Order: sequence, then C-alpha cells, then structure tokens
Amino acid sequence: MIHFNRAALAASVLCLCLSAPASAAVPLTLDNAFDRVIESHPDLAAYRFAEAAYQAEAEQARQTPPLRLEAEAENILGTGPAAGFGGAEFGVSLASVIERGGKRGARFAVADQRLRGLQLLREGDRLDLLAEVARRYLDAIAATALAALTRDDLAQRDQWVAITAERRRAGVESSSAMLAAEASRSRVAAELDRNLSAATHARRRLAVLWGDASTDFELATVDLAVLPRLPDYQALVSLLAETPALQQFAHRERLNEARLQLARSARVADIDWRVGVRRLQSESDWGLVGSVSIPLGSATRAAPRIRAAEAELAAIEVEREGRQRSLQATLTEAWAQLELAIGHARLTDTEVLPALRRAAEEAERSYRAGASSYLEWTQLQGEIVAARREHLEAALTAHRALIELQRLTGQTFTVAAGTDKGITP
Repeated sequence: MIHFNRAALAASVLCLCLSAPASAAVPLTLDNAFDRVIESHPDLAAYRFAEAAYQAEAEQARQTPPLRLEAEAENILGTGPAAGFGGAEFGVSLASVIERGGKRGARFAVADQRLRGLQLLREGDRLDLLAEVARRYLDAIAATALAALTRDDLAQRDQWVAITAERRRAGVESSSAMLAAEASRSRVAAELDRNLSAATHARRRLAVLWGDASTDFELATVDLAVLPRLPDYQALVSLLAETPALQQFAHRERLNEARLQLARSARVADIDWRVGVRRLQSESDWGLVGSVSIPLGSATRAAPRIRAAEAELAAIEVEREGRQRSLQATLTEAWAQLELAIGHARLTDTEVLPALRRAAEEAERSYRAGASSYLEWTQLQGEIVAARREHLEAALTAHRALIELQRLTGQTFTVAAGTDKGITP
C-alpha cells in the first residue's frame, strides 16, 4: 500500500472548531463533508470493482499452463483393410507446455504492478476529490461571511437613514441627503438578498458532491480572519517527489520494466509435450506414444516487442522531468499567492482598517455636530466596508492557495476523531 505524508486541512485552512456528525441542528464541519463524500462518491466506489478485476487478473497470471487430455482415432471407416474398425488405432494422451525464460513470473509481475498502479490512481483521485470538497466548503463559508459583512453594512445604512431623518426634521439637513441615504440603504439591502442567495447556491454545490441537493444544513463557525502560516518553500518542493502525480511515474517505470522482462522472456521458446498410449485394434496391442515440439525463431519474433518496451521505458524519465517542472511551476505560483495574500490581509487588518475606523469616528462626531457634510462621513464608512471586503478576499485567496499546495504536495486530508486539528505542509 502506498503511504503519503498526511495533514489535516480542516484546521490549517479553515480553523474549524466542531467535528460532530452533521444534521439539521448541528453545524457541518469540513471533516463531516469529507466523510460524506468518501462514503458515497461513485468515483471512489468504482475503484473497488476495478481492484477486484485486477486481483483476478493477477491470480490468473499465477496459473501454470493447463494439462490437456487428448483422444484420437486413426484408420476407421475407410476402405479395404481400413473398413469399419478392424484396422483402427485409438490413442489417449496428456499434453501441456513447459514455459521457459521466466514467463510465468514476468506475467505475474506485470499484473501485480497494474494492481499497485490502481492504488496510486485511487489515492490521486481521492486527493483531488477532497481538495474540491475543501474548495466548495470554503466557497460556502466565504458566501456566508460576505452576507454577514453586507448585513453589517446594512445596519450602518439604517443608522445613516435614522440620523439624516432626525437632522432633516430639525431643518439642518437637505432632503437630497435624506433621499441619498434611503437609496444607499435600498442598494445594500438588495445586495444582501443576492449574497444570501449565493450562500444557498454554494451550500447546494457542496451537497451535490455527496449526492444531495438540499441546503437544510448549517456550516460550522469559521474565523476566516485567522490566516494560515506560510510554509517553507523548499520544504514544499521536497514533498513533490511524494505526490501521487510523480509517484505514478515511478510506478510506470516498474510496470514497463516488468513488461520489458516479459517481452525478453519470449526469446526463449516454450516446449510443447505430449505423452500417452495407443491401441492397435488389428493386433490387440498397446503402445506408448509421445512428442515434443519446439518452435524456431523465437528470439527474432520477440525482438520488436523488446525494442518497443525499451523505448517506452526510456521515455518515462523524460515525461517525469517535464511533469515535475510543471508541478513545481504551479506550486511556486500558489506559494507566491499565499505569501502575497497573507501580507495584504495583515496590512489591511493592522493598518488600513484601524486608520479608517478612527477617521470615520471623527467624521461621525463632526457630522453630528454639524461641522462636516453627510458625504464625508458616508464616504469613510464606504471605504471601511471596501477594506473589510479586501481583507476577506485576501484571506480567501490565502486559504485557496493553501488548498492547492496541499493537493500538489500530496498532503492527504485526514478526518480527525475529535477536534479538527492539522498543520500546514
């Protein structure tokens, strides 16, 4: 069985706090989603049948050539002395083939490597599938977080409407400011409706992975503000060799070596043999009969298959090198996205948002005192909302990049027995 480094994506990516089985009342954690998909997805279930078929092929490859029972009759129903059964000769014999050149072992080695390769394919598909689960779960969490942010914005707009209405009644605010506040509030309310619908669609996209179209479940509480740690780049590169995508090349090399050995074994001819007894009807005697058959030119006939197997084996290393460079390029891009997103999110959280909030507080006090305009205050509030959106998007970019790094490096997704815990690669 192939083993890979394992890390729990649930904590390193989404910082989940719950791991109880999901129901209508209990929030769905990422581990719960993993469980549901692993248990029900047909792409993974299909491998059980393929494995059974490959095991049967390996069992068949172990078998030796069968014994053949042969019966023959000569000189019957002819003319003259051979008329009727008077001159008949009857024979019974056993026959088989003596395999030479290690054909049986080479044949089984090919079947066994095919079975091992199926395990690698299953692990790769499982990794890709769980990465897709994590991406869709993250999308659902993001849609929910964006709806919450918009709900906060709507509450602020309600406050603006109330304040401008109060000032309008006092005669210190124009009707245009009142209309602008109401229009702004209506726009954000419509945006909240769209975000809530998007959150519902995102949950449905997630549920489809385990064969369900309902959205009557809640997601576990996730703090997207908790950013993942930036893993060491060289450590990630060193993990590429263990990813199923590259392990498959090592398996293909072993499989083609087994096929080459099977092709070379064909240079040694097999021996067909037969031994039995013959009944001479006319003389009522018995005789022992036997034969041996060896085909000629086996080495010449095997040469084309040997050259083809050697060429296929030589091409694997070139393909592996190309695949490794492609994976490293993708890993480099994902790591850079993670680094930039973490830096941007931290800068927004520690410098931009605090400065904007202080400015908005001063503008609100000034506006309430009649020393500044409605436009100045609302503009600062809008910048705060925009900065919060930027922080949310940067955090999501960081989490998505980490999911890709986990997938690329072969870090499989584990389902913890208790609280979701994990590490970055």
